[in-house]
Amino acid sequence: MAESTTQRQPLMGWDKPELDLSEADWRSSSRGLGDVQIAFVEGFIAMRNSGRPESPSLIFTPAEWGAFVSGAREGEFDLT
Repeated sequence: MAESTTQRQPLMGWDKPELDLSEADWRSSSRGLGDVQIAFVEGFIAMRNSGRPESPSLIFTPAEWGAFVSGAREGEFDLT
């Protein structure tokens, strides 16, 4: 696959730092069945696709992470 030549611009209002995730301690679910891994880095939560770890990670503040986890527990993202 060809490398993209599009430059990514920061989003308006983006107040999260560029985190160095090279030494992050990535964790999977307790059963290891999911495709998502998370890491706690410098007060933020990073989430990535374990099948494509080189892809960009999503970065959450603790408040955003709490809202995401609560929504997931309540079925907010259930697509079935």
